[in-house]
Amino acid sequence: MHNDRVSDPHDSHVETEDVEIPAAERKALLERAHADRAEFINMQFTDVLGTPKCVTIPTSGLEEALQRGVWFDGSSIEGFARIHESDMVLHPDPNTYALLPWGRPEHRQARLICNVHLPTGKPFPGDPRQVLRRSLARAQALGYTFNAGPELEFFLFRRNNGEAGGSAPLRPVPHDVGGYFEFSVQDLASEVRADIMRALEKLGMHGETAHHEVATAQHEIDIQYSDALTAADNVMTLRQTIKAIAVSHDLYATFMPKPIFGINGTGMHIHQSFFDEQGRNVFFDADNPYKLSSVALQFVAGQLAHAPGLCAVVAPTVNSYKRLTPGYEAPVYICWARVNRSSLIRVPSYSPGREKGTRAELRCPDPTANPYLAFAVMLAAGLDGIERGLEAPEPVEEDVYHFADSQLAERGIEALPESLARALDELEKDEVIRDALGEHAYEAFIRAKRAEWDEYRIQVTDWELERYLESL
Repeated sequence: MHNDRVSDPHDSHVETEDVEIPAAERKALLERAHADRAEFINMQFTDVLGTPKCVTIPTSGLEEALQRGVWFDGSSIEGFARIHESDMVLHPDPNTYALLPWGRPEHRQARLICNVHLPTGKPFPGDPRQVLRRSLARAQALGYTFNAGPELEFFLFRRNNGEAGGSAPLRPVPHDVGGYFEFSVQDLASEVRADIMRALEKLGMHGETAHHEVATAQHEIDIQYSDALTAADNVMTLRQTIKAIAVSHDLYATFMPKPIFGINGTGMHIHQSFFDEQGRNVFFDADNPYKLSSVALQFVAGQLAHAPGLCAVVAPTVNSYKRLTPGYEAPVYICWARVNRSSLIRVPSYSPGREKGTRAELRCPDPTANPYLAFAVMLAAGLDGIERGLEAPEPVEEDVYHFADSQLAERGIEALPESLARALDELEKDEVIRDALGEHAYEAFIRAKRAEWDEYRIQVTDWELERYLESL
């Protein structure tokens, strides 16, 4: 991602309490929905794992929803409520209205992304969107707007060798044989990427670039840099769009970090920067060799210091750690640099006149992460570095994968957790990351992920059967 466009910091949605939607704004939204001939409105939100959820209402009920919200039972939503305290209310964010560009034209549907509230009217502290808004409010109190630019990678596969349905287990069957940035009239995936970009434009999102990635059947879509809450909303929208467009081409898209052994995995690199109230990039300093200000270097130092603890949130699945291994351009070692793509944090090159583009790219997240929680803990780690005045270590421009253990020890370079279990151990020890999540979201997240690890560790895999069944 090379675009230095960012949203106006005054447009950031960082309030921690919702206010009543003004009558004029409600009226404009109702008129828009009717002009779009939307039959239904999907009131969308996410659970703690980042799974999209929704309550669908007829457009005739939109006015009441804008005034009073929509009640729903939260007891069956991962990480939300217990049965005896299940009632919750969805309050839509009117800035997120969009007409969905798929489905049958005669039965159009729109969507609104919602904040989750308790019956008392207070925001639900376990709502992932609210978790991020709390972190953003901390940054705003210091005079910073946190901007983020996600780069989403994904795979496109045929379903069971082109056969729909059936009892055969789903396997990753590549849809193309293209290479990095390759274009060919035989690359049918280029049509899929183009359709995704068209759909994003109809949704009011700006897809900056789309291209084939390194691995067979692997692709990347980059979306416009924006305030972090908008960016998180956009990640959820982009994932939904990619899935929907893939289905329309008789394919399926997966964000699984490592679906095929021996090739590159799928990441979600996040470009990050701070802007002040005057719209200036706080990360930029013309006198620094890397063009990074002291605030940016402290931010980087904070993320490096908390990298083990935040890893479980930004790389949250068992499979995530099959990607975070040496040799496939995914980070393993906790260091930063400019040209070294094996580093955890990379600082893209500076171009004169593009000071707003100065940023730090965190490379360990993958697209299975809940973007609201991921951005919240990334910000909390960076803010901790600023508040404590941490010093960033010296950048490491060499390929760290080729370092001997003695070289790593000499330069104080540690590794990321090598499994989800180890990452959860680190999360439990990191008070800064835990506090950023809040007690409710943290407890729900750690409970769900410990259960995932326990289920995985007792499985008997094909690898074990092939290695041991006959030989032992």
